[in-house]
Amino acid sequence: MLIFWKKNLTLLSVPKTGTTALEAALKPHADIIFSAPPELKHLPLYRYNRFMEKMFDAALGKTPETVAVIREPISWLGSWYRYRQRDELAGNPNSTKGISFDDFVQEYLKGKPEPFAIVGSQSKFLSGQTDQQQVDHLFRYEDMNSVIQFFQDRLGSAIDLPWLNRSTNQDLVLSKGVENRLRKKKAEDFALYEKAGSKNF
Repeated sequence: MLIFWKKNLTLLSVPKTGTTALEAALKPHADIIFSAPPELKHLPLYRYNRFMEKMFDAALGKTPETVAVIREPISWLGSWYRYRQRDELAGNPNSTKGISFDDFVQEYLKGKPEPFAIVGSQSKFLSGQTDQQQVDHLFRYEDMNSVIQFFQDRLGSAIDLPWLNRSTNQDLVLSKGVENRLRKKKAEDFALYEKAGSKNF
């Protein structure tokens, strides 16, 4: 999470949405940087509202606008799946070695999934404490050019985006039945993704 105090902006770091690379490009412009521990780096909106707003209100008399990136839900799950295929995770409960993408997603949809399929939810990460609280500016991962343009305009500086922490390329196929179940059970994730980049944000 990066806070641009002077520019009245906070970049929330949604896991697996390219924020590692984005933060690397934006760090020189940030006033406050949360790079560790993960609980602070990846602070979800509802916790940000709960714990940070009081500090900002006391210091600034206002709360900075929030910015976040969301990824197409199947692609987002695919990124988690590939990330946990790493050789160094072999034998670890978080590893997806030897597990198909279909099985990974089916496990993800369970009420109490196995550790390898516990990855959270983008819509929950980006939900406020009330229905009225939402991210001020939400962009799609697949339209990173718009993200860069936004920050260039707000920060008044050119941004060079390096691609870091990318998972290995791997074609992932989700069976139609599993995809339908995913779209039904995680409808809020797909709905939020569809809204991203619109005038609502």
